Amino acid sequence: MTTTRMQPPRDPNTLSNYNNFQTTHTIANLGIDFHKKRLVGNVILDLKSITDAETRDIVLDTSHLDVRDVKVDGNPQDWELLSRLEPYGSALRIRLGSGVPDGKSVQVDAIHARSLFPCQDTPDVKSTYEMNFRSSLPVLASGLPTGSRDFIPGQDGESGTLLYTFRQDIPIPSYLVAIASGDLASATIGPRSTVWTGPEELQASKWELEKDTEEFIQAAEKIIYPYAWTTYNVLVLPPSFPYGGMENPIFTFATPTIISGDRENVDVIAHELSHSWSGNLVSNASWEHFWLNEGWTTYLERRIQAAIHGEPHRDFSAIIGWKALEDSIATFGEDHEFTKLIIDLKGKDPDDAFSSVPYEKGFIFLYHLEKLIGKDKWDNFIPHYFTTYARKSLDSYDFKSTLLSFFAPDASVSKALNDLDWDTWFYAPGFPPKPDFDTSLVDVCYALADRWKNNSNDSNDEHFEPNEHDLEGWSSNQTVVFLERVQGFEKPLTKESSQLMAKCYGFMKSKNVEVVSRYFVVGLKARDEAVYQPTAELLGKVGRMKFVRPLFSELNKVDRDLAVKTFEKNKDFYHPICRAIVEKDLFGEK
Repeated sequence: MTTTRMQPPRDPNTLSNYNNFQTTHTIANLGIDFHKKRLVGNVILDLKSITDAETRDIVLDTSHLDVRDVKVDGNPQDWELLSRLEPYGSALRIRLGSGVPDGKSVQVDAIHARSLFPCQDTPDVKSTYEMNFRSSLPVLASGLPTGSRDFIPGQDGESGTLLYTFRQDIPIPSYLVAIASGDLASATIGPRSTVWTGPEELQASKWELEKDTEEFIQAAEKIIYPYAWTTYNVLVLPPSFPYGGMENPIFTFATPTIISGDRENVDVIAHELSHSWSGNLVSNASWEHFWLNEGWTTYLERRIQAAIHGEPHRDFSAIIGWKALEDSIATFGEDHEFTKLIIDLKGKDPDDAFSSVPYEKGFIFLYHLEKLIGKDKWDNFIPHYFTTYARKSLDSYDFKSTLLSFFAPDASVSKALNDLDWDTWFYAPGFPPKPDFDTSLVDVCYALADRWKNNSNDSNDEHFEPNEHDLEGWSSNQTVVFLERVQGFEKPLTKESSQLMAKCYGFMKSKNVEVVSRYFVVGLKARDEAVYQPTAELLGKVGRMKFVRPLFSELNKVDRDLAVKTFEKNKDFYHPICRAIVEKDLFGEK
């Protein structure tokens, strides 16, 4: 009698049958065609059967790929690309001659997969990688470089190409496979770190990052354990990049908005670095449990801040995060499914759920656990957790059981954890309980905002005469807190007060997008026409969704015609994810 270990898949957002087969190793051989804007080549997947011949099909995820041929163990095989199922793409079904016994592997070779490659596109499957890219320009990828070789001269005036090779011996999920190729230059920013970007942007990027990167790594290592990926590098991308950063192993892809000339926005690097443990080494099993990636990473980022700058800076960052949580919950509505810690994504597009909720609500939950358990005891759990699930994926229930098991010998902590209302934390929509944060760094920001509030209303503050010295000694993040407090006024500033603020504090001239974007929201709420066109111009220079969505939202309220024209003018500049989300914001569902 045979038995099977087949389990239902934990990820509802993949078409692959990864509960029958799981990818263990991937070889990607791709040529980068800049003229036709495509990748052409083949991918070889080693797949291990995890059932005893339960199925004769291997099903992989694809999206807008042109697949020309498929072989299994070197032999041509029957296959078909199924009809597209939005938003997940088209399943590639490969028919095997017979079922595959438990533990036995097969090798699938998909030829001429244009765009990227067929795979089991779920964070619940991790694979090691060999990546080989032929390009006329330098290539970076989410593996350790193993060299460049085999130059082929160009024909008909075209540039020649080199083969750039990489290895990733730590298993990673498919979403962490990244490729960049272009006119790149590099500079050292630490003993194990390099920054890459365009030649003209290199010196500014080097200066911005060289002071803090290694200090961040060492602080994280003391909290968790040594960095596993050998080198940590940063690629500063063009301005259309939609996120603050993307935590691709070995090479963080970062927004150029962190290069502000004041080293005030490098906490993005602390966040992406923290992903080297949370998300990359230990991964959420599905996007329904995204807080395990982002909540943990936000928690670790703020622990790094506390280690370097002092504990008040952690709570200061958390206060900024609470405002982001408020904005996200206001966008969805307090009862919305996507404001829960664990969300239901069956039949849904995970991109639609993207917000600050998993970051900030996840952080608040971990911060609450730290306070509940006690910091010293909690700090013993952190390396245990990241050791237990290193190179694996987990869901929220695994996290809970691991936490309860670790503290089972400690009667008082065990009782506190068993008394915790886990269902409310996991499944209740809306706000979590707000912690009693240390407000020492924000009190001065709130006090100044309140003076502007009184000065702008009928209750004039006769003793308040704003001037450029009001912000003296402040960090840019304190200015952000001040501006966000002003944004939240029940009665917005008058147009005159908005213009006075810009004049006194020089916000319109700021090179720090975190600051200038917040001021533009203040000006738009004040219906100050002086910021309308500058807002539209900024929306043509920055593609980071953190800035693009709120600016379009407020511009749309005061000048819809300009908002629509600005979107139509710049839609090809935006990343497809950003473009689709802003399109929904402006025009609703199609």
